[in-house]
Amino acid sequence: MAQLPLPSEVEDLLKRPNPAVISTLRHDGQPVSVATWYLYEGGRILVNMDESRKRLAHLSHDPRISLTALAEGDWYTHVSVQGKVVEMADDSDLADIDRLSTHYSGKPYGNRDNPRVSAWIEIDSWHGWGGVARL
Repeated sequence: MAQLPLPSEVEDLLKRPNPAVISTLRHDGQPVSVATWYLYEGGRILVNMDESRKRLAHLSHDPRISLTALAEGDWYTHVSVQGKVVEMADDSDLADIDRLSTHYSGKPYGNRDNPRVSAWIEIDSWHGWGGVARL
């Protein structure tokens, strides 16, 4: 695992709207992975979930995560970060999901009916492959 802070080429990759997968841990320790939008800001990663998602229960029980971002058009180049959720808050005005949606689609999030929760991830370690590999 590479040390922090992140090199500029890793930050550059994470700042783009790449396809990503996040893994959390169930109560029994079983890992669960799902596709997700993310936003890299100020050294932390923002994710946002519908209030009904099981991921919220997983994160409340165990805040550790792994997130892999794959360079769009070059899945061989990717960065995986490991860390923990250090803050969770209701996204009552949907500002965070709108920022994520605009980052990925260019427009605010369409579903305005369901309550959402934001989570901020602090990165503990990372590793990369392809164009961002570090030994």
